[in-house]
Amino acid sequence: MFPFSLGRYGILGINARNLDYIFPTNPRRIYRLADSKLESKKIAQSIGVQVPETYGVITFQNEVKTLSKLVSGRKAFVVKPARGSGGDGIVVIKDVTNEGYRKTNDFILTTEDLQYHIYNILSGMFSLGGNSDVAIIEYAVQFDPIFDQIAYQGVPDIRVIVYRGVPAMAMLRLPTRASDGKANLHRGGVGVGIDLSTGKTLAGIQNNRYIDNHPETGHSLCDRHIPHWQTILEMAAKLGDKTEFGYLGVDIVIDREKGPLLLEINARPGLSIQIANREGLIPRLEAINSTLPKLSGLQEKIAFAQEKFAVFSGHLLSL
Repeated sequence: MFPFSLGRYGILGINARNLDYIFPTNPRRIYRLADSKLESKKIAQSIGVQVPETYGVITFQNEVKTLSKLVSGRKAFVVKPARGSGGDGIVVIKDVTNEGYRKTNDFILTTEDLQYHIYNILSGMFSLGGNSDVAIIEYAVQFDPIFDQIAYQGVPDIRVIVYRGVPAMAMLRLPTRASDGKANLHRGGVGVGIDLSTGKTLAGIQNNRYIDNHPETGHSLCDRHIPHWQTILEMAAKLGDKTEFGYLGVDIVIDREKGPLLLEINARPGLSIQIANREGLIPRLEAINSTLPKLSGLQEKIAFAQEKFAVFSGHLLSL
């Protein structure tokens, strides 16, 4: 796709990411905390970062039939594997009807269908390494109306790369028809770069190709302001600054009533965020390394990132 040397533009590759940033700064013993959504929630709550409410956790097969009690009186909820990745195994229910559980694509699941799915979660079908897992039943985020024009069925999220407690790069991830309403780029979702300074969106990508408009809605992806931007940066920076994770991907959703909520953290975040921002991570990570000794607190780290990594049109890679 790119007719130039990636290294020339400071593009971070997977080997360099692992050897130069992840392995030296993320202690192996804490990976399990990021790999488990339950553990991630505990970490977030311990440092004052908001998360979606957990309605219940199903650990054993004989507990699967308690689902109806866990969601009693609720019209919407999410079922997800605690150790799943890439959106695998997540089922979002937007309504409970006499016919069954209505998904975001309006497909109806019977009680038996949904219970069978939970049995699959427990068996490890969706978990990292195929190990046995637990099912989390939690609050279904109602996305902010500002995303109405550029989201398809599912909930958009914001991915922030945090290095040594400093926000380094961010993008908006949008669900599409191809991604089955999930905001995962490898499934066909759309990634949109974000200017750290202003919280405004930049270029869009889908399947590693640049796009200007959302493939389903047709609306422009650029120059949209992400609400609660400073709060989002504070949440992400806090998760990097107050934990032992030196290199971290922080995924945040914006609820129309509750505001920003942590979706999950990732100790091995992907690299497509560079394509969405048309800029490599390496210069930003090197700038953080050289300046970090001068930054004394969370707000200084955020201010540095917003000033140093502000996006100007001349900084964007041209096709």
